[in-house]
Amino acid sequence: MSETLPLTLGFSPCPNDTHIFNGLVHGKVELACCRLASVHLEDVETLNEWALQGCLDITKLSFHAFGHVQDRYALLQAGAALGRGCGPLLITGAGEKPADLADWKIAIPGAYTTAALLLRLYRPDCRQLIVERFDRIMDAVAAGQVDGGVIIHESRFTYQAMGLHCIRDLGQWWEETTGLPIPLGCIVAKKTLPLAVRTEIDAAIAASIRWSEAHAREGLDYIKAHAQEMDPQVMRDHIALYVNDYSMGLGEEGMHAVRHLLRRGADAGLFPAVDDSI
Repeated sequence: MSETLPLTLGFSPCPNDTHIFNGLVHGKVELACCRLASVHLEDVETLNEWALQGCLDITKLSFHAFGHVQDRYALLQAGAALGRGCGPLLITGAGEKPADLADWKIAIPGAYTTAALLLRLYRPDCRQLIVERFDRIMDAVAAGQVDGGVIIHESRFTYQAMGLHCIRDLGQWWEETTGLPIPLGCIVAKKTLPLAVRTEIDAAIAASIRWSEAHAREGLDYIKAHAQEMDPQVMRDHIALYVNDYSMGLGEEGMHAVRHLLRRGADAGLFPAVDDSI
């Protein structure tokens, strides 16, 4: 390749993603056959919607959204959010609400989030789903605007301080039902990119994680700048929960969990059948 290929990259401003990509976006990891022409930090549901439009070359997105774009985007091995004890929570407040969960108005953090997928797999009869930004769901629940909400990201560390309580840990339900870790988010690359470029980006993401682990203090300012005034301990807990061995590489168990989630979603009619090459 005579010239480096310019690429567009997108990920969320959450601490786990800024931790993962810190080294890569700041030139701490060398790229040979490609370069980052632009970097976009957006809420994961925005990235999900952009992926449906094919906007970015390399992007973070929910595994639920990946089910819709698996024909156009290839799953990378590094950078994923997958694990145990880290799934979305279905919460509620103290106000009056229908006796049957199926009659609840439930806020979800995006139609294409894995949180929404898990709720629909857990309770297919819940139909009154209201899309809301992830960081506004707890306020909506506390104000009684909705009967319940599915929370993700740092909200799982702070909901109790608002007088809210968890009625079902959807990640725990998944683990009890399948015995597998829960796949939440992944990094994908356009299938039209040369394989050499996809391979290099995959390796670069893993190298970026290693850089962040080795230079925690040096990279802290970038993470804090995008953490929405998050409490430092919550920020550290967030990274520790969502950046783990699966982030370095999905491995056999991780891939098995991904395929199982996609098959469950496809069987429920939520997106097309799973690509056998995944």
